Amino acid sequence: MNIQNLICTTAVATLFSASAAQAENLDIVMSQVFPQDHATYIGFESVEREDIPVSAAIERKYLIVDFRLAAPEPASEHLQASVHKVCMALLKDRELIRSLSDSGYDMVSVAFDRNSQFDCL
Repeated sequence: MNIQNLICTTAVATLFSASAAQAENLDIVMSQVFPQDHATYIGFESVEREDIPVSAAIERKYLIVDFRLAAPEPASEHLQASVHKVCMALLKDRELIRSLSDSGYDMVSVAFDRNSQFDCL
């Protein structure tokens, strides 16, 4: 194997392991935000905004972290407090925020159902 192939292979392996570590770290942080009787962490989804041109100066990717609340229809102030709790858990993990930013994410949203998203960053 020549040196260029070795460098390329190493770069690809590093990229995949960094993405896996980032996802694992995000899953760990989010699964610890709420007690199980309050909300359950479902997972996350990466979304690329098609309405923003590729040539734009801003990033097109954002992340949705998804939870399901135990209560069917929480009061507005309860929902707002839950969004705040998720956002603060993300913001306190500087390494995770840096990793997400380096991966091209410029926004994180929180969802508690399939109809609504609330922006953190």
